Amino acid sequence: MDQEKNFKFMQIAMKYLPEAQMMLKEKGMEVNMDMMQPMLDVLLKVMNDAYELGASEAKAE
Repeated sequence: MDQEKNFKFMQIAMKYLPEAQMMLKEKGMEVNMDMMQPMLDVLLKVMNDAYELGASEAKAE
């Protein structure tokens, strides 16, 4: 995976992390960064797949 792209994706994820933490807290779940890391890893995979899909569709046009 491209490190620069992953860094940008992580910046986007971090932008929304407080919102996700607040939603979980409202459900009675206190979470910290260590607890969120596995979910962030999955999110990066999703974002990479979405990026690759968009790139392949753009090439097809």
